[in-house]
Amino acid sequence: MTAVQHDIHVFPVSGAKVPAGATVTEVAAMKEALQAALGGPRGANPLVGAVILDSRGHTIATGFHRGAGTAHAEADAIAEARRRGLDLAGTTMVVTLEPCNHLGRTGPCSQAIIAAGIARVVYAIDDPHGPAAGGARTLRAAGVEVVAGVEESEALELNREWFEAVASKRPFVTLHIAQTLDSRIAAEDGTSQWISSPESLADNHGLRGLIDAILVGTQTVLIDNPRLTARDGDGHAVGRQPLRAVMGLRDIPEDAAVKGTDGNFTHLRTREPAEALSMLFEQGVRHVMVEGGARILSAFLSAGLVDELVVYIAPTLLGSGTPALQGLGIKTLTAAQHWDWDDSGGGSVRRLGRDLRLHLKPVRQGTDTPGQSHARSEEQRLSDSAMPAAHTTGGH
Repeated sequence: MTAVQHDIHVFPVSGAKVPAGATVTEVAAMKEALQAALGGPRGANPLVGAVILDSRGHTIATGFHRGAGTAHAEADAIAEARRRGLDLAGTTMVVTLEPCNHLGRTGPCSQAIIAAGIARVVYAIDDPHGPAAGGARTLRAAGVEVVAGVEESEALELNREWFEAVASKRPFVTLHIAQTLDSRIAAEDGTSQWISSPESLADNHGLRGLIDAILVGTQTVLIDNPRLTARDGDGHAVGRQPLRAVMGLRDIPEDAAVKGTDGNFTHLRTREPAEALSMLFEQGVRHVMVEGGARILSAFLSAGLVDELVVYIAPTLLGSGTPALQGLGIKTLTAAQHWDWDDSGGGSVRRLGRDLRLHLKPVRQGTDTPGQSHARSEEQRLSDSAMPAAHTTGGH
């Protein structure tokens, strides 16, 4: 795997406002924690980073969350400090999200902080997820000093899509496209295995091991007969397997590979993306990856229900065949969808074998795209040029 581009998102420190109860050093540490958070993948859990400061305000350990089922950022930072033989009694932890207060796949971070002897916790934003919230209250009850609201807006922006998914009570949605240079996902005769390189396929199967469910349409099942499992290079199922979900009104053949024999399958009899997500949420799914086909991909994009976009582009041309997308209902350029490069989880652009892997997130409504910014600048220039020149008063 060769890195082509790994943009570093720098969170500026100079001129930062220091909230009441926090110090300049802690604000700088929060910037460091926000940067560390980008090392993790997006999904069912938010991006979180944590920094531990000693009594002099020096960083002695840093951690971040590597995805569902792995240690949370706080526990990761504590583990790093312990590996280095450091005593954490009386130290300060700076973390981008309120420490969790529940027992899920991992233990509650609030208890880990208390057990480590950390005396002060500074965090950016409250955890909106009901079962996990309340960590700050637990910490205060145990005598830990707690300060909240440091770099809150930056922390909100870091996980904007995750916060929106939580508020909407739906899974976080990753949309995956594997295509040619000319945006084809299959040749004219329907063949598509394999457009992507072995390295891209391995990366995709790694993603499958992190998600709760993988979703395709009935058309994809009838044409491709996919297994939708997480597999190794030899084609064997490995690790934790996602729920295999198919949406659409047509019946699925009893011998379809997607049904499997383990009962880890669901048929969502709907063509509406929002309804499909609601059904999955009710089944406990918090992160779903939509894999196709073109109609399903287009439906989710048209509905504005995609939180993360992963595109594998092979250096291949077909000229005809099945396009990756089949209309988004966009009639004019001003109505186009816009996406930003996402530096989390390994970077926005990577080379995988002969392919490129693009990682993007949706542009927030109200944010100018480069074209819109240029148009505004040009409009302002023309407006300024139309105004009469200002008179100057000459001195003697």
